[in-house]
Amino acid sequence: MQENLRHIAILGAGESGVGAALLAKSKGYHVFVSDAGNIKPRFKKELEDNAISYEEGKHSMDQLTKGKEIIKSPGISNASELIQSFVSQGIRVIGEIEFASRYTDAKIIAITGSNGKTTTTHLVHHVLKKGGIENSIGGNVGQSFARQILEENASVYVLELSSFQLEDMFEFKADIAILLNIVPDHLDRYNYSMDLYGAAKMRIHQNQTKDDWFIYNADDKEILKQLKRFPPNSRCAAFSLENLQEMGGYLNQEQITITIKNKLTMSIHELALKGRHNVQNSLASGIAGRLLDIRKESIRESLSDFTNVEHRLEFVAKVNGIEFINDSKATNINAAWYALESMEKPTVWIAGGVDKGNDYEELLPLVKDKVKAIICLGVENQKIVESFRDHIENIYEAKSALEAVVYAYRLAKKDETVLLSPACASFDLFDNYEDRGRQFKQAVRSL
Repeated sequence: MQENLRHIAILGAGESGVGAALLAKSKGYHVFVSDAGNIKPRFKKELEDNAISYEEGKHSMDQLTKGKEIIKSPGISNASELIQSFVSQGIRVIGEIEFASRYTDAKIIAITGSNGKTTTTHLVHHVLKKGGIENSIGGNVGQSFARQILEENASVYVLELSSFQLEDMFEFKADIAILLNIVPDHLDRYNYSMDLYGAAKMRIHQNQTKDDWFIYNADDKEILKQLKRFPPNSRCAAFSLENLQEMGGYLNQEQITITIKNKLTMSIHELALKGRHNVQNSLASGIAGRLLDIRKESIRESLSDFTNVEHRLEFVAKVNGIEFINDSKATNINAAWYALESMEKPTVWIAGGVDKGNDYEELLPLVKDKVKAIICLGVENQKIVESFRDHIENIYEAKSALEAVVYAYRLAKKDETVLLSPACASFDLFDNYEDRGRQFKQAVRSL
């Protein structure tokens, strides 16, 4: 069959699906894009401008099954009837990252973890750029990998990868793979099994060879457990806040040390990102930089002058002495734990949204120690109320970001903090966590 007659179907017309469609079209495929929902106008225009066939509001099986391969959105579960029907017909279902990786020889740094992966992805990007290595950032953040390959042709790609994306990757290989942590998240997708969720995360090092590197958190018990099930073939560099590491990096009192290619030492007080979890993120990023031969002084500068990403412990404003922090990206319990742990003043905590099977028990010690009031920002707040009402006297419910901010402003006093760190997904009241964070910031600025 001639190359321009090859057929490939794509499920989902978001950034990932449209990026894959554009790349596939450029490689001579006949492309058909199918989305069960409504396609956003800007993506629809891109498809039309590039003469790519598409449909919305349905899936036409005759069109989807024409080829031998389907690229699917990471949001579609492999356990769904739709995907299982393709598999039963011998059609291979892959992700956009897998497809895009076929068309580049660039070095790839792949980063995953239940928490911290967006911050670390941006930090690695910053370390590399400051060290003179031009690189593009993408995957689960920013532009799709497929679109980047089509438009940028970088020598190094720094990719944030979710467990959903990792599930659909088979031949993909990272030159440097970073695994930050594995804590309960998205367990509804994995039959509430940490083994299944952990197995998806461990795919980050699949296909690596002895010439590649795997950087991982040696303090994470779930990672250590999964490493026994899925031992890497690559060279390993571990980071730890508890124990010295011969190959990797560690915290010793108030100093971090990176042992790759001559020791690099740095006080934690010089790090731009505060909190123990950000010491881990900084260690992982510094190790990656040293593996690429970036000078120690350049890495020190990068770790000390980095500006954090939007919606991750982002300072918004100080209004009459009250500090407002936007941590809307904290969509699970562990992320909210990190945020609360880093609070140094009495805190009004705005939490809630779509619960993902949360167990709030582990937050209780921090809440009792740091939180003076809770504002539940969600449609269904009963679980949060029941979890904390015996310990926090002031618990209120809000149905909009503006209402939550007004409540918080009344409750907080000078030299106290209002923290949006929801521990939940956002889809009950907002389009996504970005929308939630931006509405929060807009409400703060309207005070």
